[in-house]
Amino acid sequence: MSSFLYQRPIHNPLSDPYPISPRSSSNSQKSYSIFSPTALLVLLSLMVVMGVFFPWVGMRESLFSVTKPSISKWRDYTLAQAVSFVAQNGTVIVCAVSQPYLPFLNNWLISITRQKHQDKVLVIAEDYATLYKVNERWPGHAVLVPPALDSQTAHKFGSQGFFNFTSRRPRHLLHILELGYNVMYNDVDMVWLADPFPYLKGKHDVYFTDDMTAVKPLNHSHDLPPPGKKGRTYICSCMIFLRPTSGAKLVMKKWIEEMKDQPWSRAKKANDQPAFNWALDKLANKVDLYLLPQAAFPTGGLYFKNKTWVQETKGMHVIIHNNYILGFEKKIKRFHDYGLWLVDDHALESPLGRI
Repeated sequence: MSSFLYQRPIHNPLSDPYPISPRSSSNSQKSYSIFSPTALLVLLSLMVVMGVFFPWVGMRESLFSVTKPSISKWRDYTLAQAVSFVAQNGTVIVCAVSQPYLPFLNNWLISITRQKHQDKVLVIAEDYATLYKVNERWPGHAVLVPPALDSQTAHKFGSQGFFNFTSRRPRHLLHILELGYNVMYNDVDMVWLADPFPYLKGKHDVYFTDDMTAVKPLNHSHDLPPPGKKGRTYICSCMIFLRPTSGAKLVMKKWIEEMKDQPWSRAKKANDQPAFNWALDKLANKVDLYLLPQAAFPTGGLYFKNKTWVQETKGMHVIIHNNYILGFEKKIKRFHDYGLWLVDDHALESPLGRI
């Protein structure tokens, strides 16, 4: 199935809202040959009078070609415009991507398309190459929030580049909440096996998953787990659902504050996840939090390393996270080994097609 089937038929967010009206049916039925003596004489007279010579090829191109908006216009596309364009029923699904991770983006999108939620996806591009590539294939579904980062290489976990990349996440999410939308955030090294939205029960402020590998009972509590050895919880910051409540906004603001208090350094190679956990821990009594079921949203350290548990919970898995492994190529190989690398054989199921 070709990729254009996934593009919105309503409008392009940067297109002309007042297109030229099509010709009436009565006019379209009339046919004139430009090679008739009369037509050639009129054409020659016009060319002489205007003093301009149009080669036939140039005339044909200028009369019949459709000019696309310049890709540079996407530079002025705002987060508010983008969210308004893609949101459905007040909800948007967001990811943040740099150019090296476009194959992972496509893999993730294929899995979301199979659950029929692709139209509400917004790609927050971290570089202009990603912004232009996504909007070229899927107009309106990518936005860049300046400044653009240096994202020509796949940053390793724990590097300063990785910190710079992930530290912008709570600001993007807070902005979307302040615009009044529900927002789901996913890392693109995830694959959807089922629809996650039925699991977002109730009207809680923040929904999240546990990053610990210890097996929980199927009927485990949905409260924030107790702190671990480092004095904080081990909640994953890669799969979050937020409602536009004061509680969710408070968590995002606290997350931003904690990031400022824990900057990256060579001695302490920080990332965004500990700060997210400190924010949750400090606000647990003020905000309505909800831990998603482990069987449906397992961490990669459990799903890819505990075959017994996977068999016992077969048919319950909803989103698989390819974490607990470092390295771009190693993640791809692991997805391949488990039949979760969809890009090679199913690229045309993605709104982006084969990229």
